[in-house]
Amino acid sequence: MPDRQRADARRNYTRILAAAEEEVAAHGADASLEQIARTTGMGSATVRRHFPTRQALLEAVSRKRIEALCVRAHDLTGKGDSRDALLEWLSDVVGYCVSARGLAAALAYDGAGADHVHENACSTALEEAAGPLLQRAAQDGAVATGVTVGDLITLIVGIVLATERHPDPAARADRLFRLAVAGLSPLG
Repeated sequence: MPDRQRADARRNYTRILAAAEEEVAAHGADASLEQIARTTGMGSATVRRHFPTRQALLEAVSRKRIEALCVRAHDLTGKGDSRDALLEWLSDVVGYCVSARGLAAALAYDGAGADHVHENACSTALEEAAGPLLQRAAQDGAVATGVTVGDLITLIVGIVLATERHPDPAARADRLFRLAVAGLSPLG
């Protein structure tokens, strides 16, 4: 019966993930694992076996969006002006984070430790995908040396988390992102 257990576990995971997607859409990073368990009719222990931490839950819910952002980074690599390509991708990340509740929190480092067991898989995937975009922009002199994709993601996460309760979070996040890109000095 091990095959049946695996099939049951896969079905349970699919049901839990569907309920988690709804809960995260409604409550963002504050999604309740207990509510997910109630919605699926499963015990909390079953839910926690599949998602032992809130971060694991947010990463699973965000996986498709992260994959789409990785594909987008790949598509933009080597195309057009390197600065424009990087900024277009970063703007896409801001837009995704604003529209997908919980995604910014999934990208945030929670300080769980420096060990790789607790590595943030969402941020790691984006860093790997966008690395060539940033590298090209840096080689072209369009980005200051020493800037990392992790720095840029952290900046975006901060902007999105700071604006999520604004009456128009998308417009506010976009404005702050543009301000961060332009800097504080007027163009002369």
